[in-house]
Amino acid sequence: MNTIKKALNESPAMRWGILLLVGFVLSVNYYFYDAFSTLKDLLRAEFDFTNSDYGLFVSFYSVPNTFLLMAVIGGVILDKLGIRKTGFMFVFFMAIGALLTAYGASDYYGAGGIGYSLMASFLPNYSPELKMMLIGRFFFGLGAETSIVVVSKILVKWFKGKDLALAFGLKVGFGRLGTFAALNLSPAVAKDGANLTGAIWLAAILVCTGLLAFMVYMLLDAKLDKQLGIVSGKASQTKAFSFSDITGLLSNRAYLYIALLCVTFYSAVFPFLAFAPDFFADKFDLTLSESGKLTSLLPLGTLFFTPFFGWLIDRKGRSATAMIFGATTLLAVHLIFALTYFPPQAPIILLGIAFSLVPAAMWPSMVRLVDESQIGTAYGLMYSIQNLGLWGFPIIAGIILDATNPGNPEVSDYTATILMFAAVSLLGLIFALLLKYEDKKKHFGVELPLNKK
Repeated sequence: MNTIKKALNESPAMRWGILLLVGFVLSVNYYFYDAFSTLKDLLRAEFDFTNSDYGLFVSFYSVPNTFLLMAVIGGVILDKLGIRKTGFMFVFFMAIGALLTAYGASDYYGAGGIGYSLMASFLPNYSPELKMMLIGRFFFGLGAETSIVVVSKILVKWFKGKDLALAFGLKVGFGRLGTFAALNLSPAVAKDGANLTGAIWLAAILVCTGLLAFMVYMLLDAKLDKQLGIVSGKASQTKAFSFSDITGLLSNRAYLYIALLCVTFYSAVFPFLAFAPDFFADKFDLTLSESGKLTSLLPLGTLFFTPFFGWLIDRKGRSATAMIFGATTLLAVHLIFALTYFPPQAPIILLGIAFSLVPAAMWPSMVRLVDESQIGTAYGLMYSIQNLGLWGFPIIAGIILDATNPGNPEVSDYTATILMFAAVSLLGLIFALLLKYEDKKKHFGVELPLNKK
């Protein structure tokens, strides 16, 4: 009697196990990205960073994905070479970048270690430490964004038609868990500057463990591909890349609106988070540790809210409506922060709800707009557009902060900077409304439950 052997992705336990594995990769990615936000004042004291220097450091993450279009190229590579080769390559870049950043902040390098003299020989307005850390941030960003695209395609591969929005919600939750851990653990390890380099090295080592976790995933993915090859009876075929793949995506107004919502929404959140601990400390007279814990309420809330909203969207739909509500909430929160002294705990929780609603609805909605054979390219292009904002707005925020606080004072007035984030939030709301209008006109099904074909 013949028995039918189920593929690995038909097993719920295996699917959720895979999510845990790649979720860890995502967590260490976000941990490293956010580990520096509570260290801003310590970096200024140790390496004489200005607000503009810090903004440049934050933004350098996005340089390869904005100006070299590496997230787009990575998405194309992903569609052509597959998950395993692409994922290993870019998670490896993440690890190299993290190690270079930690090396640039190390005592050995600062005492004249390898590369110090070279870095000191050009651009004298920037310290050798900053220049080496910028190189590390560059390589980390080069790998990190495409690795997120890889994780997105992994979830589509394992969860399509099987709680995909919930899986994406949990994916976002894993990222926020990394942020939450960074905001709490990084200042504790740094010990008010006594162990600043130790806090940065811890973040780099965690990224390296993420590379090991992805290598374990590669073994399971190879087994699944072998099973699917037996089931299908033929190897999958891919067509050669054409620029029409990208122009076709950009000619789809619904895709364009969701990409523009992505860049404006995330530009009003991630760059804000990079400055938030310092903002809370200065405006509400909190210690560095207290402001870090307050900021961490945002990722802690999204850790729980995003999977719940994903579960609802799988079953009830209304993705475009959720994006509108999230964008409206984000705008309101930034106006409260900028114009009032209202206690920040409730607004940061509201910001967490907004930061849960929009990603839970936005990322899985892509399967309604793009053919699965182009999903890597579509996500990659979207991440490159997003990175334009993640590159530009930390620099703009730092410039505004320096311009409105001449002399680099210990306590800064953030009003103009937060109003800038509010204006970006307003743009996001406009694009969310346009997306809903386009979906209603063209019947893409963005508002439909994702568990229905």
